[in-house]
Amino acid sequence: MPDHPFIKKNAGVEVIAHRGGWRLWPENTLYAFQHAVDLGVDMLEMDIRSTKDDHIVVFHDETVTRTTNGNARVNDLTLAELKQLDAGYKWTADKGATFPFRGKGIVAPTLDEVFASFPHMRMTIEIKQKEPDIVEAFGNLIRRHGMQHRVLVACFDTGTLKRFRKQFPEVATSPGMTEGMIFYALCWLHLSAVYQPNVEVLQFPLKMGPINGSHPRLLSGASKNNIQVQIWTVDDESKMRMLIEKGVDGIITRRPDRLLKILGRE
Repeated sequence: MPDHPFIKKNAGVEVIAHRGGWRLWPENTLYAFQHAVDLGVDMLEMDIRSTKDDHIVVFHDETVTRTTNGNARVNDLTLAELKQLDAGYKWTADKGATFPFRGKGIVAPTLDEVFASFPHMRMTIEIKQKEPDIVEAFGNLIRRHGMQHRVLVACFDTGTLKRFRKQFPEVATSPGMTEGMIFYALCWLHLSAVYQPNVEVLQFPLKMGPINGSHPRLLSGASKNNIQVQIWTVDDESKMRMLIEKGVDGIITRRPDRLLKILGRE
């Protein structure tokens, strides 16, 4: 498989800000993304859903309860209603003693706003909902902003990813849950050449159940298939150093400041 334009070869370990680095700032907001860019991260990671009136917004949870001063499903709110909520309301670094981002005008952005604000950044974007289907609207938005070579699309649901790839084959993707598990098992059996998923990047957890995202067999199998490996979600400095030594291609972290410091890029 030839290199996709999204891939940067010989770039070293790339720093990927998980939801913009949400141990530092309110997650999935323009505020977080801008501060992550200012730090010098290589890539922004984010999640998307749709509002009641079919706008694609950057939001992780099914409901707004955990991160805002509201209490509703994202799909049940219009964009105008979502924009009335304070996306910095629940953020705290001291277990609730203080809430420094309340009342600062931080709101959930549309994906259109993110693309317009950071047209030169590479992004990994996870589709968080299966219904209603947002594949076509999402792909059209990528094309409209000319982001086909700057976006990596992820989704746990393999069916959603297959529909996306069929309609937007020029955009890079990572595997769905089923694809990833099959490839992992074959790597474990030294049979990675048997099954080559139609992906450019493997995104695996560092450790989840039987999965070890940094296992040498996985890294070797991916390399043989010209697939990069990014590991999520790693905030511990000792684990970051271990992954750097093992030669992973990217680390998805809520603390990009720590990883940049370890890499000598702070």
